[in-house]
Amino acid sequence: MKIITSSRLHLTLIDLNGERGRLDGGAGITLKKPNFIMKAKPNGELKTEFAEKNLEEGLIREYSAKIEESAKKTLNYLKSSEKFDFIIEKTFPAHSGLGSGTQVSLATAKLITGFHGIEMDSWELARIVGRGGTSGIGVASFEYGGFIVDGGHSKREKKDFLPSSASRASPPPVIARYDFPEDWNIIVAIPRIDRQVSGGKEVNIFQEYCPIPLGEVERLSHIILMKMMPSVLEKDIDSFGEAINEIQGIGFKKVERKLQHPIIDKIIENMLSTGAAGAGMSSFGPAVYAITDTNHKDVLRAAEEAMGDMGGIALITNAQNSGAKYE
Repeated sequence: MKIITSSRLHLTLIDLNGERGRLDGGAGITLKKPNFIMKAKPNGELKTEFAEKNLEEGLIREYSAKIEESAKKTLNYLKSSEKFDFIIEKTFPAHSGLGSGTQVSLATAKLITGFHGIEMDSWELARIVGRGGTSGIGVASFEYGGFIVDGGHSKREKKDFLPSSASRASPPPVIARYDFPEDWNIIVAIPRIDRQVSGGKEVNIFQEYCPIPLGEVERLSHIILMKMMPSVLEKDIDSFGEAINEIQGIGFKKVERKLQHPIIDKIIENMLSTGAAGAGMSSFGPAVYAITDTNHKDVLRAAEEAMGDMGGIALITNAQNSGAKYE
């Protein structure tokens, strides 16, 4: 059994005010690369092996722990004593803003339920492994791919401002899903920086900076509804880029940008100055991205130059308009 699942860009959370009765909401894009590939073998010892060479020890520990945790939750839900060995053929950086935690957790659950002959959609799997408590973009990317907007959570279900890692809310509903233009190039850069936001630190940030002023939430919602979403349908890259650029200084995205390393701003500015239609930071970063339909090699080079001696990963990819592939 084998599964191939994609990374995703989380463009922004929408409503961290809650006055209208809902929290969270988000917009995102599923990516073809980088991706995650894993096999599962039954009758194993619940261990994880990595086919890639020279992986950092921290990444190995992170993936192994997430897979073991998700496997135990899934097997407990199924009341199964079966054990599996997991072989990881391809990874991408954890805590980078590309959604590795959700993809790894759902992939593990999908392989185990598939072995047991049980069909479950991504939302059911997410409830089992505890993902999607804030953003639904990763869960919907696993199911559908494409450009996604989710509607957040009712305050009856979720009363506090919390990241997905600390929230027990169910994955939110998808209110829009479109194919994203595959001829638009997406440049992704992940600088090698130590300052990353996750775990308890992320919880503290949500508690400190929320609620976001209602006026900013309303402005952000207007941009998404009346500019970003129509520009995807009409394949208007200039309008889409303008929407991306504008949301960088609004709402919770403004907070996320403020708390990151200064190299983030430098990379984004370099990519924009080279002619990208729009550029921003995914989730809490450090992954940044740019959208262009022409000079993608120049934009890639600009990102690499901005990272300089700090180093990191930079690549050109496109949207993935389908969900995880299960074989």
